[in-house]
Amino acid sequence: MEQLLAVNDFINGIVWGPVMLLLLVGTGIYLTVRCGCIQARKFGFILRSTLGSLFRKSDAKNGDEQNLTPFQAVSTALAGTVGTGNIAGVTGAIFVGGPGAVFWMWVSAFFGMITKYAEIVLAVKFRQVDETGAHYGGPMYYIEKGTGQKWLAVLFALLGGFACFGIGNIAQSTEIAGAMESLVGLPPLYTGIILAILTAVVVIGGVKRIGQVASYLVPFMAIFYIVAGVAVILLRIDHVPAALASIFAGAFNMEAVGGGVFGYAFMVAMRQGIARGVFSNEAGLGSAPMAHAASNTKEPVEQGMWGIFEVFVDTIIICTLTSMAVLLSGVLEYDLSSFASNGAAAAAAFNAILPGTIGGTVLQISLLFFALSTILGWSYYGERCWGYLTHNSKIANAIFKIAFVLVCIVGAVGSGTLMWDISDTLNGMMAIPNLIGLLLLSGTVIQATRTYFQNH
Repeated sequence: MEQLLAVNDFINGIVWGPVMLLLLVGTGIYLTVRCGCIQARKFGFILRSTLGSLFRKSDAKNGDEQNLTPFQAVSTALAGTVGTGNIAGVTGAIFVGGPGAVFWMWVSAFFGMITKYAEIVLAVKFRQVDETGAHYGGPMYYIEKGTGQKWLAVLFALLGGFACFGIGNIAQSTEIAGAMESLVGLPPLYTGIILAILTAVVVIGGVKRIGQVASYLVPFMAIFYIVAGVAVILLRIDHVPAALASIFAGAFNMEAVGGGVFGYAFMVAMRQGIARGVFSNEAGLGSAPMAHAASNTKEPVEQGMWGIFEVFVDTIIICTLTSMAVLLSGVLEYDLSSFASNGAAAAAAFNAILPGTIGGTVLQISLLFFALSTILGWSYYGERCWGYLTHNSKIANAIFKIAFVLVCIVGAVGSGTLMWDISDTLNGMMAIPNLIGLLLLSGTVIQATRTYFQNH
C-alpha cells in the first residue's frame, strides 16, 4: 500500500507539476492568440449568445427527444465541473500559496476559457450519431477521427473511465456523507443508500434525464452559493480593497520563504493558483466536451461559446467568492492544520462573517449540492468513456451504471483517500492525450472561429 501511494505521489507531482501546468496554460495562450482573444474581445457577444438566449423563448425551448438543449448541455458540464474543489480546493490553495494564488487562478481561467471553447468546438464537429438520432462524442472521438491516433483516444477513455469512480463518485460521496452527518446527524451508510437510489433514478434515465435534472439543480446551487458569497462581501465591504491589494501583491511576491530561494513565494502562489484553477474548471482535461457533444446545436462555435461562459461561472465567479470569504474572514491567521479539513476552514471563514452558524450551514449545503451534481455529471462522462471502449455495448453500459450507483455507498461509508489520490492523478493525466489532440487539431478550431465571427 505504501509503495502504491509513493508511486502515485511521484506521478501526481508530474501530472500536476509546473511543466504540465505550463503546458495547459501555454495551450490556452496559443489558442488565445490564434483565435483573436475572443474570450475578451467578444465577451459581450458571447454573453448575449449564451446567457441571453435563455430569455428568448425561441431559443430556450429548442430541445428534442434524444438530445440536450445548449443550456442542458452546459448545465451537465457545470454539474461535473462545479464541485468540492470550488470550496475546499480554493481554500487550501490560498493557505498554501497565499492570497497571490487567487490572481494566478484568474489567469488560468482566462486562458482556460479558450481551451475549453476549443475542446467543445472539436467535440461537436467530430461527434457521432446513434440509430435513434442521439448525439455523443468527446476527446476520444475527435482524437481518433481528427488525428487518426486511435491509441491516444483509447488512452484518454481508459483514464476517464477509471477516474469517474474516484473524482466523480467516491470523493463526492464522502463529502455528501460528511455534510449530511453534520447537518442532520444521518449515518454515512444511510446517506450512501439514499444517494445510490437518487443517482440510479437519474443515471438510468440516460443523458437526457441527467441534462434535465442538471438544468434545475445547477442554477439553484449556483445562485444559492453566489447569494451567500455576495452577502459575505457586503458585510465586509470596507476590507475588500485591502483583500484585493493582497491578491495582486502576493501574486508577484519575490521574497524567499523559510530560508528558501529568492522568488519561492512567487512560484508557490503561481503553482497553487494555476493548479486549483485548472482542477476547478477542468479546462484542457477533456471532461466537459462529452456533455456538450450531446447538445442539439448544429454550429460548433455556438456551443463552444458556452464553454467560455462555463469557465467564467465556475472560476471567475464561484471560486472568487470562496477566495474573498477566506481573505475577508481572518482565518488565514491560523494554521491550516488547526482545521479538520480544507472544507472546515472554508466553513470557519463563512461563520466568521455571517451571523450565528449560518455560514457553516450554507457551506455544508453547498458542498452537498456541489458534490451531488458532480456525481451526476461524471456518471455521464464515465458512460461515454466506457461506451467508446466497448463500442457502445448495451450490456457494458448497464454494468457500468450498476457499478457506478453501488460505488456511491462505498464512498459514503469509507474515506476513499487512496482512491481519491489515484483518481486525482488519472484525472490530471487525461489532459495529456487531450492536449495533444487539441494542438494537432488547432487549425480546425482556428478556421471555424474565423469563419463564424466573420459572419457575425
